[in-house]
Amino acid sequence: QVQLVESGGGSVQAGESLRLSCAASGIIFRFYAMHWYRQAPGKQREVVAGITSRGDTNYSDSVKGRFTISRDNAKNTVYLVMNSLKPEDTAVYYCRASQLAWGQEYWGRGTQVTVSS
Repeated sequence: QVQLVESGGGSVQAGESLRLSCAASGIIFRFYAMHWYRQAPGKQREVVAGITSRGDTNYSDSVKGRFTISRDNAKNTVYLVMNSLKPEDTAVYYCRASQLAWGQEYWGRGTQVTVSS
């Protein structure tokens, strides 16, 4: 059974930092690209950052320079370090694992991040 479990969310003040974690089980983690998405109330889910199986990263313009995605294949975990948080970063953050060659993708259940001004 595949599971992606996010953790590390919480309520912070603007300018503070958080580190999200997503622990994967049931997949050969090192072969999967990993992604962070977020969904704010009343808005569509949007991609925040991604990291390939080789470690190449990409970011949305709204978080570039503030957020950092990384992975630890030994721990089957992907991280998202979020610095200089803004109220507009408030959302539920989701982890997604994808392996296009196998046509597989999996989602976590999300973790809430709330940033107050």
